[in-house]
Amino acid sequence: MITGETLLAFVAVSSALVALPGPSVLFIVGRALQHGRRGALLSVVGNAGGFVVHAVAVAAGIGALVAASATAFTVLKIAGGIYLVFLGVQAIRHRHDGLTDPGAVKAEGGSPRALSARRALAESFTVGVANPKTLVFMVAVLPQFVVATSGPAWSQILMLGLVFALMAVLVDSVWALAAARARGWVASSPRRVAHVRAAGGGMLAALGVVLMASRRAA
Repeated sequence: MITGETLLAFVAVSSALVALPGPSVLFIVGRALQHGRRGALLSVVGNAGGFVVHAVAVAAGIGALVAASATAFTVLKIAGGIYLVFLGVQAIRHRHDGLTDPGAVKAEGGSPRALSARRALAESFTVGVANPKTLVFMVAVLPQFVVATSGPAWSQILMLGLVFALMAVLVDSVWALAAARARGWVASSPRRVAHVRAAGGGMLAALGVVLMASRRAA
């Protein structure tokens, strides 16, 4: 069982990564601009689910192998980058979908066909899993807070990973709500809705390119 002192120390260290705007925040903001509050919050949960997978991988020892392998790291970041570019391009291509009915635009906040919960969770989960930077962080940090007298290492690592995911959900939800609220003023104008959707898609595509171009040590 992790002690309160160890948990507080971990939260303090992790707060720096969670609080600073990074790839996850850019992804969530992009989703909020595309799909509004509901889609953004679902994406927050799905993205954090990817972090849980990272924690399980670290607890099982797989994470260290991936983090130590330049090839595995590169494959993971390229796969994640390509997927983000794909989502961004799709958003830009379909930015005008469903905007012929102004009443529907106002009612749905600019989302022509509401993004299904399953799709939102699946897409954001994939993005979270394919983020190698979070995996490397967990490999480097989680084992540092394992206390030999507090039980099996794997259970402590898994618990710390769940705490990190929960922190990410709380902080990223704030960004999601703020971005979704800022998006609300465009709902009465189909043209502005299309522009905002395109902006959200552009953010996702740009994030994908940045991820693919990033260096291992970054």
